[in-house]
Amino acid sequence: MLGLMTRDADDQGFVPAVSATSDELLASVALGDQGAFASLYDQMAPRVFGLVRRLLRDHAQSEEVTQEIFLEIWENATRYDARKGGASTWIMTMAHRRAVDRVRASQASRNRDTKIGIRDYDAAYDNVSEAVQIRIEHERVEKAMLRLTELQRQAVSLAYYGGYSHSEVAELLSVPIGTVKTRLRDGMIRLRDEMGVAS
Repeated sequence: MLGLMTRDADDQGFVPAVSATSDELLASVALGDQGAFASLYDQMAPRVFGLVRRLLRDHAQSEEVTQEIFLEIWENATRYDARKGGASTWIMTMAHRRAVDRVRASQASRNRDTKIGIRDYDAAYDNVSEAVQIRIEHERVEKAMLRLTELQRQAVSLAYYGGYSHSEVAELLSVPIGTVKTRLRDGMIRLRDEMGVAS
């Protein structure tokens, strides 16, 4: 990882940077400050990599995507708007989007490979029936999700479909972590009841 260093006032050499917030660092990055970018990297890289790793599960791909994210941060720091949320939220949202894009691209590639591999294979089982069952189950989940409150649906979507931790969901929704846990618990109970799953 890049070192947390900056030039001192006399420009005599490098000294450890005073701790700055991610918002302050990102504002400096937008002005082309490489030292601020190094500090922002040191501050945010473990969280970004952790989120990406949870979604991709592959260490090498996670490292690659994390590098792509920080390149995107460097190139697009001027687009950050503090009025729309904190810098860490902006960065983590970007990381989540990039990781999901990679998952989708990998899945599309696997799907293409699978289609090529089974193109001439005559399956012995009824895959139409299986596809119908999966679609019906998917529709049941979608209908059940619509019966949740908007707040419950947001929390459930971020935590279970987005891969965010409770604390990350709290940050993204700007609510206390206890509120997130309550929304998730209530949302899952309601989903269970709507789906007719025995407790």
